[in-house]
Amino acid sequence: MVLRSLIQRLGFSAVINQQGPLPKAERILDLYVDVMIRSLTNSLYQDPSMIGRGEAFDLENRVNGRDWPKQGFSMAGHKRLRSLADQVIETVQNGVPGDFIETGVWRGGACALVRGLYKALDVSDRRVFVADSFQGLPPPDPDSFPQDKNLDLSIYPELAIPLKEVKKTFEAYGLLDDQVQFVEGWFKDTLHKVDSQCFSIIRLDGDLYESTIQALDALYPKLSAGGYLIVDDYGAIPACRKAVKDYRTTHGITSDIHEIDWTGVYWQRVGDSISNERTRNENVL
Repeated sequence: MVLRSLIQRLGFSAVINQQGPLPKAERILDLYVDVMIRSLTNSLYQDPSMIGRGEAFDLENRVNGRDWPKQGFSMAGHKRLRSLADQVIETVQNGVPGDFIETGVWRGGACALVRGLYKALDVSDRRVFVADSFQGLPPPDPDSFPQDKNLDLSIYPELAIPLKEVKKTFEAYGLLDDQVQFVEGWFKDTLHKVDSQCFSIIRLDGDLYESTIQALDALYPKLSAGGYLIVDDYGAIPACRKAVKDYRTTHGITSDIHEIDWTGVYWQRVGDSISNERTRNENVL
């Protein structure tokens, strides 16, 4: 198992019976992930949703990321956050090089989960890049991106979380430190300037065609071989899905797309040759 191998490599087995498996240490790490997910989504206190009828907490919706918690730090749901945690652990265990970046972070919950895992696993050489405008989504630009016509998410103030509020999420968990880097501004102006040689995981949550294609153009060439590209809105928003398909078609990406839940998907980078001069030798098979 990924957890067992990683725990052995990090030396946790020294405090456990060497004659058998490592169930205690595995349970500790697994329980940490589980409690973090329940806390970040505020499932512990049955936080009601901000959308729909605003009725009482619905566990099924929260597990599947179909609502917006009023007080929780993530709307991604249990399944997508668990998948993310598994990929963080796997990339560390397998030595896939690179930082983590999320484009579109809301209150920062998914990024906090990654930083928490790096801290729990004593990983000090990977950074967490938290990229957002911190003022909501841009209005659609149908002249440049006709796929976003009639998709105006800038009208939702609930999506405009200021930087100081996102920082409070990390502070609440004792995770605000130099390994967390905030990238503030519109993606077209910021993502190509991110100071990272390579990424082990890229998580896209920009909703729009524009935000998605800009993130892919700027970041995917830096994704390490064996790393993961995650798309939060693939199933929910046709414009986002179209951007992903267009990018994959343009660049000949054939890695299988795997479903996480009703909207989240990921693929693992293997075999394609997209690169830039900065990462050509490090990241491409």
